[in-house]
Amino acid sequence: MAAKISGISSTTASFRDQSLAFGFDSQSYTRSRTVSFSSKLTSNLSIRSLETRRRQKSSTICSAVIVESNSEQMELDTTLSPRVNSVKPSKTVAITDQATALVEAGVPVIRLAAGEPDFDTPAVIAEAGINAIREGHTRYTPNAGTLELRTAICKKLKEENNISYTPDQIVVSNGAKQSIVQAVLAVCSPGDEVIIPAPFWVSYPEMARLADATPVILPASISENFLLDPKLLESKLTEKSRLLILCSPSNPTGSVYPRKLLEEIAQVVAKHPRLLVLSDEIYEHIIYSPAVHTSFASLPGMWERTLTVNGFSKAFAMTGWRLGYIAGPKHFVAACGKIQSQTTSGASSISQKAAVAALGMGYAGGEAVSHMVKAFRERRDFLVTAFGELDGVKISEPQGAFYLFLDFSYYYGSEVDGFGLIKDSESLCRYLLEKGQVALVPGDAFGDDTCIRISYAASLNTLQAAAERIKKAILCLKPAVSV
Repeated sequence: MAAKISGISSTTASFRDQSLAFGFDSQSYTRSRTVSFSSKLTSNLSIRSLETRRRQKSSTICSAVIVESNSEQMELDTTLSPRVNSVKPSKTVAITDQATALVEAGVPVIRLAAGEPDFDTPAVIAEAGINAIREGHTRYTPNAGTLELRTAICKKLKEENNISYTPDQIVVSNGAKQSIVQAVLAVCSPGDEVIIPAPFWVSYPEMARLADATPVILPASISENFLLDPKLLESKLTEKSRLLILCSPSNPTGSVYPRKLLEEIAQVVAKHPRLLVLSDEIYEHIIYSPAVHTSFASLPGMWERTLTVNGFSKAFAMTGWRLGYIAGPKHFVAACGKIQSQTTSGASSISQKAAVAALGMGYAGGEAVSHMVKAFRERRDFLVTAFGELDGVKISEPQGAFYLFLDFSYYYGSEVDGFGLIKDSESLCRYLLEKGQVALVPGDAFGDDTCIRISYAASLNTLQAAAERIKKAILCLKPAVSV
């Protein structure tokens, strides 16, 4: 399957050095350096060797450095904060950077790792941004965001989500990701527990660790469409439980919480006075009928304890504009604003003007967003059918977002000539990158090692080519026989 590519060499790095321990450093990858990549390079794909080098490098970094000054020697402490050392880098970002570098080196990798719509930002939004520059809206805005945008957000939340806020209960940030981490930092104390259903977005546990809180992972099964069981939640809550993070529609599964299940979760939450809920609703408009989105804060008794996070990157194809927001009780939101005031300050003035135009496009983004959602649904249907033809693959059909979280554990234990043992999601993704030249994200990054995540935020033609490559690579595997 994997095409042999000749004439590609590197004086400083082999494919192994960038390869799928998924800790690729794109900054070390320059245009004057390329990568050695061919179907014969299996021996260079050793995670162990890369991890050994990393540990050696880390040990060197954390040791004392001798500095000579005026003929005298002194030691420079280069240790890092334990908090930072406890945080893992984002695997999705690392894989995306790696795949991009391989493409730039001439390797025909199909990149299905990143959650980024392939559509252009709708013209009306882009024009609003251009006009903002022309009209001189290029200065700092208030820390929490312009009053114009926060007012528009309040109107949107009332009309589309049935939740009422005033502008002083909104903070606009540089992306929903910033809104989430500021919320975690604002409400969690050292030793608090952050309850995270798995599969989860890769950043949730690390954000908890940044706040010196403890992530508590509650697994959900594919047979239950990866939705949290309220009984399991109730059994795991303690006096340390401070924050429950819900994401619907979900990254990485595409699952959507029905209103009835959310009401059952709300009944459990109501019994615990310290417990808050962070509702990540960034994919709310990318949803497939008959599924319906319900905002957690709209449920009886939940407004006071819910922090609602949303943004413009996914539904409006505005990833590079970097704009998100949080809505909630003023006490909590003001704390988020305080953190922002001492870190980034206000978001881009130009992006905020564009966001006002986005919210003016009509209910749920109007026709432009509806067109994108229709295309996402067509892509989902194609992939579900394509992978449904493979023996042993388990599928929970996504009801929203643009991810397919497939259980490929049937093929774990397979031995591949020239590659080795496929024992988990990471080795399977390494195999698919080498043999199929398709970049995917292993499920262990999301808390479920049985699965791999495929982003279908790519054209149908691209997905058709990727599915063909993946299926051919998988058909070469021989599942281990149970005795």
